[in-house]
Amino acid sequence: ISGSEELSEASEGDEITVMLGNTPFYAESGGQVGDSGYLRNDLALVKVKDCRKLPNGQIVHICVVERGYLASGDNVTAQVDVQRRYAIMRNHTAAHLLQAALRKVLGDHVHQAGQLVDEHRVRFDFSHFSALTEEELVKVEEMVNDAVLADLLVSVKEMPIEEAKKLGAMALFGEKYGDTVRVVNVRGFSIEFCGGTHVSNTGKLGLFHILSESSVAAGVRRIEAVTGTGVLNYMKEQQEMLLSAASALKLTNPSELVSKTQAL
Repeated sequence: ISGSEELSEASEGDEITVMLGNTPFYAESGGQVGDSGYLRNDLALVKVKDCRKLPNGQIVHICVVERGYLASGDNVTAQVDVQRRYAIMRNHTAAHLLQAALRKVLGDHVHQAGQLVDEHRVRFDFSHFSALTEEELVKVEEMVNDAVLADLLVSVKEMPIEEAKKLGAMALFGEKYGDTVRVVNVRGFSIEFCGGTHVSNTGKLGLFHILSESSVAAGVRRIEAVTGTGVLNYMKEQQEMLLSAASALKLTNPSELVSKTQAL
């Protein structure tokens, strides 16, 4: 499809929307971004930039033809960008760990008020009446990292909604659910209704780090955090900043920064 027009064929450079009989791509939903990747066959190479779900439940792939010709009815191999998918999965599982940790540190009044999970970070909005103290932030981060290092099993199961409620699964406030729900269970730590993709155990997150905590609206706070390579990139940026600051002050040892800046 191009715009509202159904095409019989698309060629190199065309920006199109493609519908498949079956797809391994995750469509943007529940705060998790859509997958990207490629569709390919002997005649075409098509880049999938995004994947979305229509109101009627149909899944569409936002694409551009990079090479060759694609025709309606063609068979294609659908290939998800695996590295990006895994980064998104790490951040989504981190969102579940984060909510559980916040409830344990701040209280049971904490509920998810929105989230955005992509390959770069997790942005988690939650109900709370005041800014978190430095001590509370440290406690939440340590609790999540303890769960990461404990290598807890993450299981995903579809079950009747009443059975899920008996297990104590957390539901999104105001969200409508059918008779059958999908439950993500981080053993002994978190259990939630969720339709997103997750790692198979918490150890795959690598590490977890909170970047910021701020206000979004009255009674709603926001935490942004990173996992895995996001933590490594953050550490690298911090190290480079320390070295640059030390160089600007003509210091050979960055550990002298505090005393030098105090003197200034």
